[in-house]
Amino acid sequence: MNLKLKRPLAFFDLETTGINLSADRIVEISILKVSPDGSEAVKTLKINPEIPIPVESSVFHGIYDSDIKEAPTFKEVAAELADFIGDADLAGYNSNKFDIPMLMEEFIRAGVDFSLEGRLFVDVQNIFHQMEQRTLKAAYRFYCDKSLDNAHSAEDDVKATYEVLKSQLDRYQDTEWEDKSGNKSIPVVNDVEALHQFTNLSRPVDFAGRMVFNEQGEEVFNFGKHKGRAVEAVFAMEPSYYSWMMQGDFPMYTKKCLDNIWQRFRAKQKEQRAVAPKPEMPAKPTPEVRQPARDKGYSHRPQQQERPKRKAGPITDDMLKSLQEKFGK
Repeated sequence: MNLKLKRPLAFFDLETTGINLSADRIVEISILKVSPDGSEAVKTLKINPEIPIPVESSVFHGIYDSDIKEAPTFKEVAAELADFIGDADLAGYNSNKFDIPMLMEEFIRAGVDFSLEGRLFVDVQNIFHQMEQRTLKAAYRFYCDKSLDNAHSAEDDVKATYEVLKSQLDRYQDTEWEDKSGNKSIPVVNDVEALHQFTNLSRPVDFAGRMVFNEQGEEVFNFGKHKGRAVEAVFAMEPSYYSWMMQGDFPMYTKKCLDNIWQRFRAKQKEQRAVAPKPEMPAKPTPEVRQPARDKGYSHRPQQQERPKRKAGPITDDMLKSLQEKFGK
């Protein structure tokens, strides 16, 4: 069905360094502009965010620092993007909560006056979620074609969840799935380890998402000023960050995971100190050999060095004359 449009509708999507609207930046933007006559125009640009892209974000969208090092900054293309969108209404998937606010942050930083006043906004995700409820009751109806009459009864819910999983295994057997990087796989299989991998794509350390695993299997912070940095590396340069988190308003399991990493870090430090070579001690100076006192009445005054004796030479006439003048003889 073709869209009935009174003015252009711009579908757009952003790939970013993260989901923090104030701190993160756009690394790619793609806009599909549909006009009332049905014609379409597409503009896709990679953007240099001017900050490092965390590994976890790169794994998600497939864009790494090396991919955008020669790309323009948002400020350099902001006016071009604003002109391309023009007076179009805006559409996207989860765009009302994320893409539009992130785009506006970038326009404001770039000093481009892009107004939202008078525009219409269509969030396709909201249509999906509101028409196809994402509740256990809806899933039970969708997968098992049964009605969950006693929803929110713990026993009925857990039994329904078990039935939904078995139905999912039947429905998605041999069904191919493609991630955002274009990698294809068959993830829903009758294997708990495989299901674990598929249902934990973000690889959280603490399930609250404050720490996640990177590609190397290292724990990295997923929030705040150290976002994207290895936890142990932060401990090495700012040990007080551990105390701040342990005393802060974080989930207890997050603190437990953090403390496990801290104890491991401290053990490594202790081991490194134990095997480190000890510094060589400076050689002791040779003690001064004192001459023994000649008698009991020796003095504590330091002994004066004897002056070297001059060798006597022959007496000359000039010497005799000098002595005679001195003593008047």
